[in-house]
Amino acid sequence: MNSGVMLSILRIVSGLLFLEHGLQKFVSFPPGPMAGIGMPLNNLVAWAGVFELACGLLITIGLFTRAAAFLASGTMAVAYWTYHAPNNFFPVNNLGDAAILYCFVFLYLVFAGAGPLSVDAARARKLPPQD
Repeated sequence: MNSGVMLSILRIVSGLLFLEHGLQKFVSFPPGPMAGIGMPLNNLVAWAGVFELACGLLITIGLFTRAAAFLASGTMAVAYWTYHAPNNFFPVNNLGDAAILYCFVFLYLVFAGAGPLSVDAARARKLPPQD
């Protein structure tokens, strides 16, 4: 397996996990502490869920990956500094370690791209040559 395929696998797994956070907020699946919290859209947690759904789906399939990853990374930075950091200085104690990890994995994808197993890569192969 080469590094491009592993980049794609990292993107897919990260995107699916991120998507799961949004699904929990809006369709209560899987059941958990954040189930159903996304309705109505009257708080930052609900809006984070919107970004988790949209960006998670785009990142998972590898469509507009750089833009979606940029938005997802920013969402997680805001989530960390507004929700987690005020509770405790240490990420392991304020439960913000996942937000930090998502933030930097998605920031990596902004620069690395989607990898070969993606809609972005398929679209690039179909583009006519540039003059």
